[in-house]
Amino acid sequence: MMEDAVSFSSRGLPESSQSRITRKRREKVEIFQEVLRRLRESNDEEANQPDFEDELWAHFTKLPLRYALDVNNERAQDVVMHKNLLKMAHYQNTRPAVEVRLVQIHRISDGNPGDSVHSTFSEKGGAQGTEHHGSMHPPPAFGLSPSTELALEEANKLYVQDGNSAVSGNSLLFRSSYEITISTLDKPKLLTRLTSLFSEIGLNIQEAHAFSTKDGYSLDVFVVDSWGNEETDQLRSVLLKEISNMEKQSGLNQDLLQSALNQVLLSPKKEMVKVGINFTANYVDIPSNGSEAWEIDAALLKYEYKIATGSTGDLYKGSFQNQEVAIKVLKAECLNELVQKDFAQEVYILRKVRHKNVVQFIGACTKPPLLCIMTEFMSGGSLYDFLHKTKGFFKLPSVLKVAIDVSKGMSYLHQNNIIHRDLKTANLLMDENQLVKVADFGVARVQVQSGVMTAETGTYRWMAPEVIGHRPYDRKADVFSFGIVLWELLTGKLPYEYLTPLQAAVAVVQKGLRPTLPTHTHPMLVELLERCWQQDPCLRPEFSEILEILQYMTKKIIEEEKSSKRRSL
Repeated sequence: MMEDAVSFSSRGLPESSQSRITRKRREKVEIFQEVLRRLRESNDEEANQPDFEDELWAHFTKLPLRYALDVNNERAQDVVMHKNLLKMAHYQNTRPAVEVRLVQIHRISDGNPGDSVHSTFSEKGGAQGTEHHGSMHPPPAFGLSPSTELALEEANKLYVQDGNSAVSGNSLLFRSSYEITISTLDKPKLLTRLTSLFSEIGLNIQEAHAFSTKDGYSLDVFVVDSWGNEETDQLRSVLLKEISNMEKQSGLNQDLLQSALNQVLLSPKKEMVKVGINFTANYVDIPSNGSEAWEIDAALLKYEYKIATGSTGDLYKGSFQNQEVAIKVLKAECLNELVQKDFAQEVYILRKVRHKNVVQFIGACTKPPLLCIMTEFMSGGSLYDFLHKTKGFFKLPSVLKVAIDVSKGMSYLHQNNIIHRDLKTANLLMDENQLVKVADFGVARVQVQSGVMTAETGTYRWMAPEVIGHRPYDRKADVFSFGIVLWELLTGKLPYEYLTPLQAAVAVVQKGLRPTLPTHTHPMLVELLERCWQQDPCLRPEFSEILEILQYMTKKIIEEEKSSKRRSL
């Protein structure tokens, strides 16, 4: 079926990838030179130091290319502030460097003719200046890029007119905004923890930019509102205190978890995490069933080649007792609280699920120094690689087939009270017969009786707005992610490809942003997609209903094709 349902496209670009990269690197040099010129013309004291030019270029070099392309070069002093914050974070080692200032950004009006915002935007997208209760605040360091503005305009057209916008413009026109810049050692899930912290102290993220340096530090810039007054020093003090508490709590939990896991992992007669310690309300201990058949002797594993690498582990293709397997190996240096808890949870969930559209669990090694999970090897690779690396695309019958496979797997998981929490094309794998299976349960959870969860997890481009916003959520968060996956199958494009993941997440919550549907999309698919990514989770369908709709569509399309063939005879 796949031979006539799937084809490949070169999707040729007007400009080669190499020439585009060369052009952007040239632009980076030009931006560096412009920033340097502005600093020297302003008689900046630091800019007149002998080594400043080299230090400034080193700053641009250790940050990703998009830093130079996104930063507002008319705000040259902001670049110096970023450079100094990174230096401060390096000297402080474990303590973050934080800067807070008032800024003025463009606001959305409620559409009344009398409403206006006195602001203009430079070519870089940053506000030149805006009246704010008689005062002037500088623009943010990173203005909206043209592609971001275009995406948000499209979202406003689609959602504001239907009353679905997450933004109430008339309440935002003249609210103070704050730019928070944080630099610290880069760590897994750092952004998750920071955005969660902002939510806990009542800050509302309007715009965000996140960068990682080549030497292992982060530079994260957020524009927020909902702070009660204009005391930037007070906000900075609160942030430093809360970040310190966050780090201390993380260290305490790490010590407790390591002690508990050591008890379990060093005892061959106990199943993993059978120690009666519940680290969070949503964490489920692995119950003993009297069988140790899933524990695998690491000496019996044979590694062939590395498939992929991630921040906390590597994935290998290998074999176990002459069976091809995928081996997920955790990196020893990354065995912190979250990673070890996710490992235990993934083993627990994989052991209890059996379905043809869920990747099959083979076994696990839970004895130090090796922690790894073995699953069946899926020779067809991920849907993400098929769509975005080989540039393949699906015709409509195959889109429906893949969507049905995913829906069957997800319906089964939800019937067993399992929320995947990271449903995306990278976690949907194909076997040699192009059967699609749901994979990677590293952040999946068994839904508790209350029916809701609150921890942010998943991948921003596919994440439901209630999860991004750290609000309570349930299995309907997976339905939202499925809607994004279905759109990806239809278009072959990366969701919100012109935005960074964090920018996309902010726009999904604050502006009601959704992917743009192709003009000739089947009407039934349009309706299904719009239901799946409703802002209100209660309005999204269950996977059992999604499955019925997709199966009905498949039957109808087959009948339409047969009817068309009869008419052509």
